[in-house]
Amino acid sequence: MKKTLSVALGIVALAAAAGWLLSAPGTVAGDRLAGLTPGNAEKGARLFWAGGCASCHAAKGAKGDDKLRLVGGVRLESPFGTFVAPNISMSTTDGIGTWSLADFTNAMVRGTSPAGANYFPAFPYTSYVRMPLQDVADLFAFMKTLPAVDGVAPGHEVGFPFNIRRAVGLWKWLYLDPAPVIAAPVASAGEVDAGLWDRGRYLVEGPGHCGECHTPRNAIGGPDLTLWLAGAPAPTGDGKVPDITPSSSGLGSWSEADIAYYLESGFTPEFDSVGGDMVAVQENMARLPPEDRAAIAAYLKAIPSD
Repeated sequence: MKKTLSVALGIVALAAAAGWLLSAPGTVAGDRLAGLTPGNAEKGARLFWAGGCASCHAAKGAKGDDKLRLVGGVRLESPFGTFVAPNISMSTTDGIGTWSLADFTNAMVRGTSPAGANYFPAFPYTSYVRMPLQDVADLFAFMKTLPAVDGVAPGHEVGFPFNIRRAVGLWKWLYLDPAPVIAAPVASAGEVDAGLWDRGRYLVEGPGHCGECHTPRNAIGGPDLTLWLAGAPAPTGDGKVPDITPSSSGLGSWSEADIAYYLESGFTPEFDSVGGDMVAVQENMARLPPEDRAAIAAYLKAIPSD
């Protein structure tokens, strides 16, 4: 009996040690950062709008230049609690004005704070992990051109056990993956411009983080990639985020031109207009060059669907 108890305690101790190691916040190797060229702010601006940074980090309903005042405060409701977007302006007291490129990169692609804590995955680093580090450096260069805005956003409203940041490391171990979701266009897509499709895949799966809302999640909040972009319950439990696959229930009747025009203008082929949370997304996409919107459309029309 005594020996059995000792063995059991040993197994528990080993499991705890393994869990502690696996949950440790990760960082990007310094030599990978050292090889980057200085960030290009002009390229970074394109990534800023593709990534919809203003949608969460500017004040709710912000328009025009106010979209560049990244004071935070937008509330993101989920089944696990309410997360509040932080100040990511260049404020040195309340924002990220003191951050280095390493700090910014670790946050973006590892979900790790400068203090070495795991960020909650309400911050979509599971998508940003697909961004090349040079793109992250370009985005940071643009961010540094934006105004410093003082003001601390309210804290998250997340209860036990979901507020245990160390445990988020185990979640990241399961779901933080830089691999593309879709390996190649579906065969039925016909003649697909490979370069255009690749660009669309990058924008949708990476900085655009479309799957964060349009893909259903399991009981622990992990994305169900077998239903990629097939629609999901709205985070508030009221309504549904739509299917945007080429299926009949999604964008089956839309052409690539329809999708690109919707992202530019906010108007559907049925002469309806964009609404809800998608308004801010569409306004961001409208700032992209036409070739990026065309790439997104090409990708969405050439991915698997039911």
